[in-house]
Order: sequence, then structure tokens, then C-alpha cells
Amino acid sequence: MGVHELSHFRANTEAIAARLATRCYSLDVDQWRILDAERRGAVTEAEQLKAQRNAQSMEIGKLKKAGADTTAAQAEVRSMGERIAELDAKVVAVDERFRDLLTAIPNLPHESVPVGKSADDNVEIRRSGTPREYAFEPKAHWDLGVNLGILDFERAAKITGARFAVYFGLGARLERSLMNFMLDVHTRDHGYTEVLPPFLVNSASLFGTGNLPKFGDDLFKIENSDYWLAPTAEVPVTNLLRDETLEPEQLPIHFCAHTSCFRSEAGSHGRDVRGIIRQHQFQKVELVKFTTAEQSHAEHEKLTADAEDILDRLELPYRRMLLCTGDMGFSSAKTYDLEVWLPGQNAYKEISSCSNFQAFQARRAGIRVRGAKNKVEPAHTINGSGLAIGRTWVAIVENYQQADGSIAVPTVLQPYLQAEVITKSGILR
Repeated sequence: MGVHELSHFRANTEAIAARLATRCYSLDVDQWRILDAERRGAVTEAEQLKAQRNAQSMEIGKLKKAGADTTAAQAEVRSMGERIAELDAKVVAVDERFRDLLTAIPNLPHESVPVGKSADDNVEIRRSGTPREYAFEPKAHWDLGVNLGILDFERAAKITGARFAVYFGLGARLERSLMNFMLDVHTRDHGYTEVLPPFLVNSASLFGTGNLPKFGDDLFKIENSDYWLAPTAEVPVTNLLRDETLEPEQLPIHFCAHTSCFRSEAGSHGRDVRGIIRQHQFQKVELVKFTTAEQSHAEHEKLTADAEDILDRLELPYRRMLLCTGDMGFSSAKTYDLEVWLPGQNAYKEISSCSNFQAFQARRAGIRVRGAKNKVEPAHTINGSGLAIGRTWVAIVENYQQADGSIAVPTVLQPYLQAEVITKSGILR
């Protein structure tokens, strides 16, 4: 299954190149034309030779009936056959080169996505909640957590290295409470089916979601195997239906999953180096949907609202951003980022990215849906964080901090945490 529709690319190369240019991707149109000319030339020559061979074979039959010597003519037909085989192989090879090129080409942006070059061109859709005013200077979570004895970077570095953290006591329980709370809301109130997938995935799965071959440096690979640590539950959950054909009445399918996620953070040097915003290992609750093309837009909006609902229930201020063409992920056709307010950093930070991939991932992964007149089409896939648990932990610690350095617990989490306030722990202090 191709990553893009090859025939559509051949027929609309100029228009597609223009759309890709809006997301800062330069399609080598000349390369496509050269390859296409090679292919067309090989197909044309092969068809002509096949016609000549057929005509000559008929003539050989007549000559044989007449008792004539056909040795030279038969040798010529065999030579034609060998040339035809060469040309057919060339067409196959050119198609393979086309497909190799397609694997490196990002998804085409949806027409509703604003054109832009960077995050500066993203569009704020709305804000929810008002950042709290403090009678004291609010601290960042890396100070609050360490002072309370619930977060430890030094011991994590000793165990493993930089960009890891250890949680203690109510800090660990807060992480676990958030996981249970999010899963409960999404399964009980939003209609998702919970999945517990493997945390190790193979290369085919990563190709299906668009992580490979382009983004291998962002991943951790298990030595001497085809196993990789999953960068997000999107990978194993999307691939649950790889190489399957779904009936339209089965869709939409809604899955949610909690997993640990592992990322090398290649290329992120100097970004969010303090605290737990950008870690090599973190927890996340992921929302994944499989839909028809007709359901796709509405289901993307609903999934984003489901992620927002978690923030609303936790009473955390946030904003919804529509990413511009130049800031979207490789596989996405349209993405909303939810950014939560962090008073300790005086900034909004991404806490969920909700993307509609349309047919891009489904075409790579062979996820199909049977349509009208039994025609099989790629399904559409959608996913988003519902939410990133570590970043939600950060948001609660910073937004609910009190003057004495303790953390008030959001009302909806108190039954999970079995506490109303997180105070200083005496463990290891």
C-alpha cells in the first residue's frame, strides 16, 4: 500500500508541489518528471514490442504452414520477449523509486489550515479559564516538586541520566491518579474503549504511523531486534487494525490507551531542559479514532473537545491553537494544539496535540473501509493526547501552588489521590 496515491501524484504534480510548499517542503518536480518520462517511455516501447511480437508470431505460424524456414524470425521474437521483460522490470523499478520518494513526502494540509512558516503563524481559536493571580511569586514545578520531596532529578540521573525523573509519595500517586481519572472520563463519559497495548513496536508499525523511515533518530531501538520503544500509544493502537478491511457500520471506532512513551528528543537540545516538560520517558493517555472520510472532520472536533474536557474538569486555564502549515507534524493534515497555562514559567505550554491524518496513515498501514458498491477506500485516522500525564502533573503543581509551598488538589482528583493537599514529605529528606 502506497503512502500517497501514486496515480494522483502523477496526475497532479504541480498542484501538489504548490500545496507542499505551504508547509515548507520542496517537491523536486523535475525529478518526478524525469522518472515519469522514463516510465512512460518504457511502457510505450513495451506495448509497441508486444504488438510487433504478436504480429510476428502470427506471421511465423503462417510461414511454418508454408514450410518456410522461421529460425531467424523466431530468434527475433525471442529477442523482443527479452527486451519486453527488461522494460517491464524497468517500470516496476521506477514505480518502486516513486514509492520510495513518496515515503519522505509529508501529508497534504487540509484547506482549512492557515498558511505559515512557524509557530508564530499559528492561530488562537479560543481560551478557557483565567490564569490565577497570586499574592506571592509563583514557582516553577522543578522547585516546588523538589522542595516538597515528591520529585527528584538527581537520583534519576544517577540511575539513568539526564531528562529522567523519580516521583515519590503523593507525587507518584498524583501521576497514577491522573492516569485513572483520564481513563475513567474517556471510557465512561466519552465512549472510548480502553486498550492496553504492547510498549514495544516493530518497524512496520512505525512506518504505518509515519515515524519511519524519516524520524528514526527520534526513537529508541532495541539492539539486535526489530523492536522499538513506542514514542506514543498512537503507534501500537493505530496498528491494531493494520492490513484490515472494516465495514462502514463499524465506524467510527474510538480507542484510548495509557502507555509509557519513550523519545530520544533528537534536535531538542536547549529546549525545556529544566523540569519534566521534555523527558525521554513519560506517561500519556492517548485517544485514537478510525473513521470514514465523511465522519473525519466532525470526529476530529469531538476528539479535541474530549481532551479539553479533562482540562476543564481540572479547572486549568488553556487555549486551543490551530497549527499553521509550517508547524504541523509530518503525518498530519490538520492539528489543534491545546496549551495549558503554567504560572511558574509565565507561558502556555503544549499539553495535547490533536491531529486528523485523513487517509495518510491508513494508506501506509493498509487500514481500509468498504464503501459504496463494495469499493474499498483507505479509512481516516485521528488521534490526540487526552492528556500528557507528566505535563498535566506540572500544570496542577504550578497552578494549584499555595504560599507555603504546598499544592492544593483539584476537587475531581481528591477521591483518586485520597488527599486535599500535597505537603512536604519527610522521605529521604
